[in-house]
Amino acid sequence: MQTEKIKQEIKQLDLSEKILLVEDIWDSIASSNAEIPMPKWQKKELDSRYKEYKEGNAELHDSQSVYDGLREKHK
Repeated sequence: MQTEKIKQEIKQLDLSEKILLVEDIWDSIASSNAEIPMPKWQKKELDSRYKEYKEGNAELHDSQSVYDGLREKHK
């Protein structure tokens, strides 16, 4: 089925049907056990941050302080 045809059919669904469809799509992705491709730059950054964490050089923040900081920043 062509992508545009699928999009047109989705537009005809009501909201509850769209939500169920999204859930089914996510379930399908999760059950496929396929790896999501990661760009090299992102893998390098994650590896670097993990190394800092393992060496004890990463500055860690609890979730409440992160939340409070974001709320303050975006008042």
